[in-house]
Amino acid sequence: MKTRMVAGLTVLGLSLVSCGGRQAVEINPDAQSLGPRWNGTLSSPPELAGVSQMRGQGWMAADPKDQGKTLAHVEISNAVPGGRHPWHVHRGQCGSDQGILGPADAYEPLKVEGNGRASRNAELSIPLPRSGSYFINIHASPRNLSTIVACGNLAPPAR
Repeated sequence: MKTRMVAGLTVLGLSLVSCGGRQAVEINPDAQSLGPRWNGTLSSPPELAGVSQMRGQGWMAADPKDQGKTLAHVEISNAVPGGRHPWHVHRGQCGSDQGILGPADAYEPLKVEGNGRASRNAELSIPLPRSGSYFINIHASPRNLSTIVACGNLAPPAR
């Protein structure tokens, strides 16, 4: 009996330590999710190996408040602190660009923090695409839009 109590208290103590003494996260069942998303992983192209090894992720989804709009998100890491990088969702695939999705000025440039990370959201006044091919690219700088420092194809939502 004493052994069970000690074991139980040990497990409880380890549980509290592993959670930092904080309560477990509560999930609100009424919270509205973004629903289906196009998701992608970004990385620097092979020709930039040894120069830039940026990585990141991005997605686009229907705006839960207005189904006639699309929200896009990108986050990067391992970038040069202080850098400014324009980014866009494009039609096509990495290496086969068919144009920017929505207006180009809807995408504010990424501003890299001291830790090499940056993230941004964009709101596009178009409905979420249901089919096609899309990708996110990150440009070297506002003055060097022709050099892509990271790219990632977006996988369509699971149906």
